Amino acid sequence: AFIEGKPTTVWAYNGSATPLLMEWVEGMTVEIELINQLPQETTLHWHGLPVPPEEDGGPHEAVPPQGRRTYRFVLPEGCAGTYWFHPHPHGTTHEQVFRGLAGAIIVRPKVASSDALAALPETHLFVTDLKLNADGSIAENDMNDAMNGREGQFLLVNGVYQPMVSIDQATRVRLWNATNARFLNMQLQDTAGQPVSLLQVGTDGGLLAQAQQAQTVLVSPAERVELVLSSKEAATLNLHALAYKQGKMGMVQPTPARQLLTVQLAANAIELPKRLREITPLGAAVRQQRVRLSETMSMAGGMHSMNFYINDKQFDMKRIDFNSKVGEVEEWVVDNTSDMDHPVHIHGGQFQLQRREWIDASRGAPTQYAVSWKDTVNLRSGERAVFKMIQQHKGVRMLHCHILEHEDAGMMANVSVV
Repeated sequence: AFIEGKPTTVWAYNGSATPLLMEWVEGMTVEIELINQLPQETTLHWHGLPVPPEEDGGPHEAVPPQGRRTYRFVLPEGCAGTYWFHPHPHGTTHEQVFRGLAGAIIVRPKVASSDALAALPETHLFVTDLKLNADGSIAENDMNDAMNGREGQFLLVNGVYQPMVSIDQATRVRLWNATNARFLNMQLQDTAGQPVSLLQVGTDGGLLAQAQQAQTVLVSPAERVELVLSSKEAATLNLHALAYKQGKMGMVQPTPARQLLTVQLAANAIELPKRLREITPLGAAVRQQRVRLSETMSMAGGMHSMNFYINDKQFDMKRIDFNSKVGEVEEWVVDNTSDMDHPVHIHGGQFQLQRREWIDASRGAPTQYAVSWKDTVNLRSGERAVFKMIQQHKGVRMLHCHILEHEDAGMMANVSVV
């Protein structure tokens, strides 16, 4: 119990309150049966994986209460990375995730030697949060949750509050942000509160080309990162999610700082390969897609309420908003004209982020990015993100904000791939 003497009931996959981890290998055929014992329709969405639309668990493929559905797909070569799965029924995704429905996926390469870090032991950190009432029950969303996205008072790692992790040799760490809306502005600190540099080696779609040192790493909702922890000397370190200002509406404070976990680190220095992976940049785009994120606030009845839009429209299950073609390189230009951050996710696989820039160029120069594979990118208020992507399967895909309350409130669109 997170509140002493007050048990908490969660929704779970296979009856496990600890998030499930599925480990797969490129080239294998995956077959999963979903048996829905919830009081709501649900799906299984394979977040970030390049699977056909009809197997991807989008809102068009909802399974009713007491229904069942078998998902079957083949993992293509080249898709090794860190993924996750969660429900995706329209209107109730946010509730099903905050009640506990989310799990982790690792896809490993078909040829193990192609993974430059395959020899390192791994630690997996699946981050969720819980918002509880005083009696230990999971709280319903309030008006502020609906506007800003839900954040709980208990930030959990693998279902545990502020765990201790012991690492006795250089270790590869995979971290998932599986929260509804919490931004993890991560920093590693020593016992004196001084920052210790983080070594990032991977992101959503697997390893980076080269490791990157950073004092902080921002992991927005739905993003994943890979880190390597090593030290010349034994140390006790604390991994924190620092305070983060994402433009919350109403009389609500920015996301406060939280400690995630404590690491007991043995002396275990390691030198990583200078090149972790070869990533071929996508070629010239044959089409450009323009996306504008916006919101409106209402004070009707003296109460704050929000509406969220993509290209001035709220989601309609039957309306096609964008048209794409199989096998063609597209450039997506996403403008955030709203007053808060929005992490944008597109279904169908991974994309290559080209740059971030301010819509108002006078605010500063663009930020260029080394080539990597991602499926979620956060945009601050007034920011533009540009990425390239190829869709490999015909069907309807989703584009949406991954603050789940915003997605369910209309910030989602249909992409028809022909």
